[in-house]
Amino acid sequence: MKPSLPNAVGKILLLTFLCTISAASLHSQHLSFGKEKTKVEVGFNFGPTFFLGDLGGHAGKGTHFLKDLNFPLTKMMKGAFITVYPNDWLGIRVAAQFTYVEGRDDIISTKGIDELWRKQRNLDFKSNVWEVYSAFEVYPTMLLNSDEEYDPTVRPYGFIGVGIFHFDPKGSITDANGNQKWYKLHPLKTEGQGMPQYPEKRPYSLTQINIPLGGGLRFKVSPRVNTSLELLYRKTFTDYIDDVSTSYIDPNDFDANLSAQDAAIARQIHDKTIGIITPGINRYEPGTQRGNPRNMDAYFSFVVKLGVKLGEVFDTNSGRRALSQTRCPHFF
Repeated sequence: MKPSLPNAVGKILLLTFLCTISAASLHSQHLSFGKEKTKVEVGFNFGPTFFLGDLGGHAGKGTHFLKDLNFPLTKMMKGAFITVYPNDWLGIRVAAQFTYVEGRDDIISTKGIDELWRKQRNLDFKSNVWEVYSAFEVYPTMLLNSDEEYDPTVRPYGFIGVGIFHFDPKGSITDANGNQKWYKLHPLKTEGQGMPQYPEKRPYSLTQINIPLGGGLRFKVSPRVNTSLELLYRKTFTDYIDDVSTSYIDPNDFDANLSAQDAAIARQIHDKTIGIITPGINRYEPGTQRGNPRNMDAYFSFVVKLGVKLGEVFDTNSGRRALSQTRCPHFF
């Protein structure tokens, strides 16, 4: 059974809050917000993005995370962020970014029978992804250190939050002359989503909630400039980012539920089987497995962040004293 989205989000955020408060209670002096000046950092981020879904993968059975990536399909993410630091161990981040994801069965390296089933399926997709999220950053070395002058150059951190993302998958059809054309898949109801013949297959929304989480290392380049290296993973609650999840349907149902033009496209694009394992086959029987609904789609990025502090830049009393001693003298 798929978990309820509100319950899953609530449990994750509650667990994060309780863990933070529990750790901070060991060093209660760090919980003071009123005595510390809030700092604000703005910047931009970029880095490679990878998709984890039903399409593509490596040789053998489908696995998880890095073991099942097709690196030739690596895409670039770019965006901007603003982070507010009420103290030195906690950050509250808001970010907006754009990326692109893609998956293809024909790119799979074949060494055995397991991956040949996917390659014979021969499906593909691509999609732009827009996302906005907010997250809590926790710096454990700062949380657990009570020295007011402690100001390390490198600060590890972890984060978790909640976001909204928008996607719109497209699939391709290649004609006899080798010309490839891409079509939006959501309106074609490729697995019978929303058709009365398949009441268990509900239409999916193109705008959904995700859970961004991960960790990284923050480096102080100068009193005002920081850079970070970060792993940003997005847990989603949909298996349709690539428009593949359950089973093939009877192609005649496209004619009964779509316009004549869309039905003709859907017939071609929902099943593009090529006869690798079973020579001569070009279509699967209705009900044949098309995807794996037990695992939700996900995507992640390796991120480089560059941030600039606004306002006062020194974190420690010694730094502030050094700044005051370098100011120009007043003669009047």
